Amino acid sequence: MTAPALAPVHAPALAADLLSDTLTKPTEAMRAAMAGAEVGDDVFGEDPTLRALEEHVAGLLGHEAGLFTPSGSLANQLGLRLHVRPGEELVCDSLAHVVRAELGAAAVFSGISSRTWVAPRGLLDPRQPLELMITGAGPYQVTTALVVLENTHNFGGGTVQPLEAIREVRRVTQERGVAMHLDGARLWNAHVASGVALRDYGREFDTVSVCLSKGLGAPVGSVLVGSAEAMAEARIWRKRYGGGMRQAGILAAGGLYAVQHHLERLADDHARARRAAGAFAAAAPGSIDPATVETNILILDVSLAGWSGAALVAAALGEGVRLYAVGPGAVRLVWHLDVDDAGTDIAIDVVSALLAAGPAA
Repeated sequence: MTAPALAPVHAPALAADLLSDTLTKPTEAMRAAMAGAEVGDDVFGEDPTLRALEEHVAGLLGHEAGLFTPSGSLANQLGLRLHVRPGEELVCDSLAHVVRAELGAAAVFSGISSRTWVAPRGLLDPRQPLELMITGAGPYQVTTALVVLENTHNFGGGTVQPLEAIREVRRVTQERGVAMHLDGARLWNAHVASGVALRDYGREFDTVSVCLSKGLGAPVGSVLVGSAEAMAEARIWRKRYGGGMRQAGILAAGGLYAVQHHLERLADDHARARRAAGAFAAAAPGSIDPATVETNILILDVSLAGWSGAALVAAALGEGVRLYAVGPGAVRLVWHLDVDDAGTDIAIDVVSALLAAGPAA
């Protein structure tokens, strides 16, 4: 993956910023909720707003308890640490965020090794993790302690994992004593797109992380959920990793507002992404299959139109549209709270024209 192209500091405002759904800014109502939040010292467990957020999210996902973290990566790393001892392994797909975008944290902080399977579009085939797992290895091979799944799948293009496929993996992992963690940064999107209850997804995993600062629009934070015992241990590791916070209820209030007010509107982002996918497929046949766009993310194969990912990103930025090159010939676009229909129309016009014209000689 190449680094995202950033707009110059003095550039005019972008017409459409589709770099990531992490770009969302808090609404005025959210800012008011944050400003008025009741707070306390969370290291001592005394922040009432933070407790309310953790309890609310845990309840939505069918778990006993939750733990607020300042980032999704920290929530994931705490989840991994709970299940995998140093020298043991996790297995996940090769595009998973925990091995592709968390900078080797599982190995650096927890001594965890990993093996991966290849999943086109990140879509789960239950046979792959089940065939990869090694249990009861003794002193001969590395023992698999954890299966990590991601829903929706970021680098797979917002893919929604089928509930029955998850359940098949869960059935076998339980039989073999292997835990399961869900990187559910965008589980909210999976819920809205599929109609599957958050609780139905959540109860198939020992721990689940969900992000508040992507499509939901909060400025900071994720929540890890699991058993009360697991979250008590995770709280210790959070402090050990430097993630203990004091009057964090100001942040939690933004997250609580987001969950309570911005969840259903994710369907608007999905509809805009699908509309754009149809236009791009018409402009550059083979660049994307619109039928694969299930949520707010689409990934274009721009190589068929003669572009490199970095070159198309640079050309689009010159027209006021910011994208993300996720490979030599691939570009990602992500819809979110701050990209409306007008911004979507501009992005469609700019990117379609570039795809149809090809790069300048």
